[in-house]
Amino acid sequence: MTALYDVPAPAKLNLFLHVVGRRPDGYHRLQTVFRFIDLFDHLDFERTADGRIEREGDGLAGLPADQDLVLRAARSLRQATGARYGARIAYRKRIPAGGGLGGGSSDAATTLIALNRLWNTGLTRAQLLRLALPLGADVPVFVFGRSAFAQGVGEDLDAVALPPRAYWVLRPKAHIPTADVFRDPDLTRDSESVKISVFADWQTEHSGLFGRNDLESVVCRRHPMIARILGTMRQAGLDARMTGSGSCLFAGFADTRQARVQQDRIISKIHDLPNVVIEGSWVCQGLDDHPLRDWVVD
Repeated sequence: MTALYDVPAPAKLNLFLHVVGRRPDGYHRLQTVFRFIDLFDHLDFERTADGRIEREGDGLAGLPADQDLVLRAARSLRQATGARYGARIAYRKRIPAGGGLGGGSSDAATTLIALNRLWNTGLTRAQLLRLALPLGADVPVFVFGRSAFAQGVGEDLDAVALPPRAYWVLRPKAHIPTADVFRDPDLTRDSESVKISVFADWQTEHSGLFGRNDLESVVCRRHPMIARILGTMRQAGLDARMTGSGSCLFAGFADTRQARVQQDRIISKIHDLPNVVIEGSWVCQGLDDHPLRDWVVD
């Protein structure tokens, strides 16, 4: 095997996101539940003998090589294993950058998983997880490969069972630097910690979203457009929420048919809001497992 083509990298949603404290090093302690959805980037990997790691494809404009998580992931795997191969990596981006959907982190995890297979480096999931965390807080969950209750800075992961759900995901045109949100003096940093059993019990009794996203109030204050869109979705009866640090918003439904009905019903109202620009709108199915979960040995 010298190539892997059309390898998927799924987006994620944060079903809730609580900031429960701050560590001495300045990083925030979080609790969240990650769920993958069937909105995918796709990557092609060709093994080369010259040891060079090269990239090509859409979605790379303005992204310096030293900030590209895919290149960093590939180099990290090679350094950790002593692999002598190189790779040509081609991107086909569909997950919007900077939307809170984890596209860059997912691409990095897919790179670790795919090159571990293509280079025959044979790392286990635990070993890949150790390489994933330095790349970014969201990278480990994509290597973990299952819906997860996450704590700490994203490294403490426990699998959770989630009911079948579809989601309407909406992408407003807004640039939201994550670091600025976490630096905001008004950010809630002392939410009460929740036990995973509390979340699991709540899931069996309710169909809506658990908890809240503590970053949402800061983003809405800084970006009134997002506040207006969320208000419109909620006034229309949806349990809508921001994922990650934004700007993407989502609402959950029993199935994709219901999601499309509500999308068609509400999207025109959102387009009619003053000073609102929508860059993307997707109906997605929630996934229980990462599509590459079986590519890694536990």
